[in-house]
Amino acid sequence: MTNVLPHYRSRKNGLMYWVPTPKMKLMGFRCVACGKDGPKARAIAADWEARYQEARKVKTEGSTRKYPRHSIGEAFEKLRRTKGWKRKPLATREEWERAWKAIEPVFGDLHPKRVTFLHLDEWYETLLETKGDDYAWRCIKIWRALYNKMAAMQLCPAYADPADGIRRRKPKPRDQTWLYHEVKRLSDRAWTEGYRGLACIIDIAWDTGFNPGDIRTLTPKEAVEIGADWGFDTRRSKTDRKALGLLSETTKSRIQAYLDGLGYELLDSSPIFRTRGYAPGPKGGRPRQGVPYTKNSLIDDFSTVRALVFGRDEKRQLRDMRRAGAMEALAGGVSLTDLATTMVNDIDDNNELRRTYGPTQAESLRATAESRKIGRLRQASELNKIKKLKLTPRES
Repeated sequence: MTNVLPHYRSRKNGLMYWVPTPKMKLMGFRCVACGKDGPKARAIAADWEARYQEARKVKTEGSTRKYPRHSIGEAFEKLRRTKGWKRKPLATREEWERAWKAIEPVFGDLHPKRVTFLHLDEWYETLLETKGDDYAWRCIKIWRALYNKMAAMQLCPAYADPADGIRRRKPKPRDQTWLYHEVKRLSDRAWTEGYRGLACIIDIAWDTGFNPGDIRTLTPKEAVEIGADWGFDTRRSKTDRKALGLLSETTKSRIQAYLDGLGYELLDSSPIFRTRGYAPGPKGGRPRQGVPYTKNSLIDDFSTVRALVFGRDEKRQLRDMRRAGAMEALAGGVSLTDLATTMVNDIDDNNELRRTYGPTQAESLRATAESRKIGRLRQASELNKIKKLKLTPRES
């Protein structure tokens, strides 16, 4: 069985350390003292192991491949080494990396001036057929941004991107949503199956409208108390805008039970929510500590629980709870100003001005929560259900 903590080592003093390899040290990692062997020491090592694995997937130092001089691949490698790239939110860098996987095999070795409209048109049509509208749309978006960077490097003329001639097929917006009772079934099943970190993430997603990526990276230092309410004061990874979310009493109790069951105290900077790990059964096996959720492990665990509750044909995602919360609040008559404050976006007009003269953020969050309760009842009532209407003449 693979050791999930391959860099967890003991030293002569009998204490345990997380010891990076020379290659990992070049990425900026250093030896971390974990203390005496036990759950707390292994949790510290698991934190750093997860950080390394995340950095390895989206590392910014570039690949080992050598591209021709002045090629698109060389330009992208230079871009990865800039301070501006390192300041980009992780979600943005991940989007560039996903698009680069489609750009690099076709255009990586070429000089940008050699790429024509016909090249890009054929490439885009292939992406539409093989990957779908959304991926193709995003790849063209990243190509256009990369072209501007290459123009700044004086590799190609500005305002002459051949991709400007491509009319992108706009991807169909997601319209999937969840209802309250469905979310509770997911959360409760996750808890009983041992996915307790996931259960908390589901509850927080429903209460706050945060994106899943922002929830899985929450740390104890971001937890806040506002009056009798618990919440999280964080920043959106996508936009770096400040986001505050309040929790229901049910979620508050579940998080407390989750923390009580960990068996150790979390560091202030450690992600709170972890995978379920593994406890040996009658057949034996090596025990594994739960580790902080990555993007892929969160998707996989949610898919597992979703299939247990709704079957394998169900395709709704965790991120759809953000949309569901907004729809529930609108059904309850929330003001657009309060909803925009809760969602941390510009869903209303002239949002900055209204935020300046409107209610405080905590008041807006509470107003949105009350509207959602009203909307939840309306959505569950017969008044909002669409039924087949049989048109027949009235009896005379």
